[in-house]
Amino acid sequence: MSLLLVGVSHRTAPVSVLERVTISPEDTAKVLDELISGEHVSEAVVLSTCNRIEIYAVVETFHGGLTEVSRVIARHAQADVSDLTDHLYVHYAGSAVQHLFSVAAGLDSMVVGEAQILGQLRAAYSTARELGTVGTVLHEVAQHALRVGKRAQTETGIDAAGASVVTEALGDAERTLGGLSGRRALVVGTGAMGGLAAAALRRRGVGEVVLANRTPQRAERLAEITEAEGTPARAVGLDALAGELGRADVVVVCTGAIGSVVDLDTVRAGRAGAVRPLVVCDLGLPRDVDPEVGLLPGVTLVDLTTLGARLRDASAGQAVEATRALVTEEVRTYLAAQRSAEVTPTVTALRRRAAEVVDAELLRLDGRLPGLEADVRGEVAKTVRRVVDKLLHTPTVQVKRLAQSPGGDTYAEALRELFELDPQAPAAVASGPVAELAAGSESAHLEADEVDQALAAQFGSGGVR
Repeated sequence: MSLLLVGVSHRTAPVSVLERVTISPEDTAKVLDELISGEHVSEAVVLSTCNRIEIYAVVETFHGGLTEVSRVIARHAQADVSDLTDHLYVHYAGSAVQHLFSVAAGLDSMVVGEAQILGQLRAAYSTARELGTVGTVLHEVAQHALRVGKRAQTETGIDAAGASVVTEALGDAERTLGGLSGRRALVVGTGAMGGLAAAALRRRGVGEVVLANRTPQRAERLAEITEAEGTPARAVGLDALAGELGRADVVVVCTGAIGSVVDLDTVRAGRAGAVRPLVVCDLGLPRDVDPEVGLLPGVTLVDLTTLGARLRDASAGQAVEATRALVTEEVRTYLAAQRSAEVTPTVTALRRRAAEVVDAELLRLDGRLPGLEADVRGEVAKTVRRVVDKLLHTPTVQVKRLAQSPGGDTYAEALRELFELDPQAPAAVASGPVAELAAGSESAHLEADEVDQALAAQFGSGGVR
């Protein structure tokens, strides 16, 4: 059993492709059920954000797991696997752990260091656990990843390097409008991203925040919170968008709905006769705003495509390097602990085998010397057990120590072979996600070229990223 990751992100695909593969909260249960219904997948978590869709799965085999997971993604996107080949990335075993920890630490985000990814990862894990698709393997690696993300924020300062996509988009709006102080702002969608947008706008000193949402209660609640923080705010329905667009200076749209929420006709109608500039920030995936809105006179459209092009190569200097070092350290610690734990059943089986041999020989001694006094027999038994314990002490200590290094599972395998331990017996088998992992970002078990060959056979021209 090993950890497999198959994903698509802002680094490998344009927004048009991300829109096709994005998995909404409503579809998550269906996708998870489809994943674990397959022959090769036993656990699964779906992480879907505004710039990535990743499936973490515990699989029986690399080839079988990759086939099933990639087909589920393709079916959900209503596409052929071959259509997604150039945009998919795959990580297996130790490489999957490395990627997950990097994501949790904010190293792989569009805005490096953004803090929202940690909450999104926690929510993805919680959803999968509630739906019964998280077992021991994903529980352990997800919990460790969350600790890595928290440690990165508290120890390296990477979360100060880039707050979020929202703050970057509003930064563009500030530059375009010459500041947001006193401006009118409209936020469409009052989920987590909408709440973040409202808070960011308040901090920038906007004169008013109007909150539009399909569910009036959520908009009203966020309006109350914004008012309580000192910024005038009110809630409206989506049917009031045209009128509010005519009065707004900056609009942030982030609903997560399928299809355009703010279409060309609505913006055109709302801005009829308007002369002042308008900045529209579309942070939804799929897109919430018709791209042609950006072609209207006086309208500037900021979306994930424009943000991604600007932020793709951005870094946060020392904080990023410190976080990378932290992630490398945590990956090594995690993998070493997993390998060490997986040797324990073999050591237990070896000691059980030794105890069985001692018991059998003592029973044989009783048959040959039935008149042996009890105290003498007791001393003989203690002596034999001490001898066996001393003989086993060094190899069992050494195999646990050696197991913490890459390829350490081979020592446990040698013990099983040398002492004829039953590889099918539960106590003798070192099972788990990292039995064939190497430390750091290596894939082990399947060497990199083997994985590439497997992907080439599966996808044609795909490969591991």
